[in-house]
Amino acid sequence: MAAAVLLLSSALLCAALGCAGAALIPPAADVKVEVLHKPFLCHRRTKWGDMMLVHYEGFLERDGSMFHSTHKHNNGQPMWFTLGIREALKGWDRGLKDMCVGEKRKLTIPPALAYGKEGKGKIPPESTLIFNIDLLEIRNGPRSHESFQEMDLNDDWKLSKQEVKIYLKKEFEKHGAVVNDTQHDALVEDIFDKEDEDSDGFISAREFTYKHDEL
Repeated sequence: MAAAVLLLSSALLCAALGCAGAALIPPAADVKVEVLHKPFLCHRRTKWGDMMLVHYEGFLERDGSMFHSTHKHNNGQPMWFTLGIREALKGWDRGLKDMCVGEKRKLTIPPALAYGKEGKGKIPPESTLIFNIDLLEIRNGPRSHESFQEMDLNDDWKLSKQEVKIYLKKEFEKHGAVVNDTQHDALVEDIFDKEDEDSDGFISAREFTYKHDEL
């Protein structure tokens, strides 16, 4: 029975984790987005959960000095990152949605969505940053950001055992499957044993995005 429950949960939740189509949601007002170049044809737009391959240059707004460039400081290699899981700056997550391959954007990001009061390396505290970003490639991310948000009931960017249990129960009921609390608890424990990489009792956005087979 336990094996059947695990198999069913896997099927239900994998279906739930299919990436939805990109929504034309404007970026937050506190991130200034300028489109410097847009291709004539756009076959796909970026959405949260997508992996993006980009070249970028970063500048301090206060004096225009460059603090990093993938062309100059990364052996000339572009960088992969996953959109929407705070893998890069919050300002990137807000300013790079609905972007096409071949598009170039200029982002002006306030300190609160960059490195804030602490700063980082060559970046002083409370710095507004400017990025010129070229999108070279989009790939499907391992897991859907939308599904993580649906599970994350208190919006703290991590999943508790209770949140995962509630989501599983809802999905089982949606598909007419009956599983008692003991079986749900065992399933949740199995998921956390495998996926809670740092054993802190939560599944973070990063652990969820890169790890989950059951979810």
